[in-house]
Amino acid sequence: MITALELGLIYAIVALGVYLTFRILNFPDLTVDGSFTSGAATAAILIVNEVNPFLATAAAFLVGAVAGLITGLLHTKGNINGLLAGILTMIGLYSVNLRIMDAANVSLLGQDTVISSLRTVANVGWTSILVLLAVALIFKLALDWFLHTDMGLALQATGDNEQMIRSFAVSTDRMKIIGLMLSNGLVGLAGAVVAQYQGFADIGMGIGLILIGLASVIVGQAIFGTRSVFQATLAVVLGAVVYRLAIQLALNAGLDPNDMKAMSAVLVIIALILPQWKGFQRLTRRRRGTSALAAVAETSTTADADVTTMPAPKAKG
Repeated sequence: MITALELGLIYAIVALGVYLTFRILNFPDLTVDGSFTSGAATAAILIVNEVNPFLATAAAFLVGAVAGLITGLLHTKGNINGLLAGILTMIGLYSVNLRIMDAANVSLLGQDTVISSLRTVANVGWTSILVLLAVALIFKLALDWFLHTDMGLALQATGDNEQMIRSFAVSTDRMKIIGLMLSNGLVGLAGAVVAQYQGFADIGMGIGLILIGLASVIVGQAIFGTRSVFQATLAVVLGAVVYRLAIQLALNAGLDPNDMKAMSAVLVIIALILPQWKGFQRLTRRRRGTSALAAVAETSTTADADVTTMPAPKAKG
């Protein structure tokens, strides 16, 4: 269970990247399957060549961002459909990743890594989970801050109404490129951390990653809601943890590990269909209504308190 929580918090960074393109930009980006492996391969080969693991992880972010840049240029400047642009970049990255590693996999056993440094500070257990939780929340809060800047608001507007924001002289092409670079940068960084966690980088480790990211985003937001950016990104982080716990429980129940992709697909389907169920909609409305009534009651109580504490008017004459 501890391993599931640790992996869930690491994959939360992937989920934040997928959230940025899938929810904010409304862009179906499949580049992540390739950029995840690119980040892992870059970090692994640098660490093997005795580069500081923290610098290697930062380099993985930059490599992932370059992958996002390529997809963005193909879509905006090459006028290629966004889905197809992501697929083309993902396919091209397969060969690039083989070139980076010069093999199908690179072992990190016996190497100093970010995870080994974490183990030195905090042994396996709740301490390491708290450290990883703090790291995931730092990335979550950083993304929240960015989305409330002028550029972040323009990014959100690009996903909501591209024609409207274009009328305000905002370059939607630039916003898409920035969003894709940031998203794939986060995914590449997460790939580097996962490689260091499992002790190797493998050419096939990114296959189906988009499904994991979507499952985390959709399941988390279906359970925890999306009323604000803060709540939506928190739901994404918690969704990644819930997803890994669900996978771990399925494995503990005796499910074949080869069926994990099918289970992920089923989770996404349930999360997409459940909000359309009338019973679920009534439950959601009832919960929102209760919250609204509580807010009204609190406001009324505050107003009554203010009236009570007001000084009485002086009598005339």
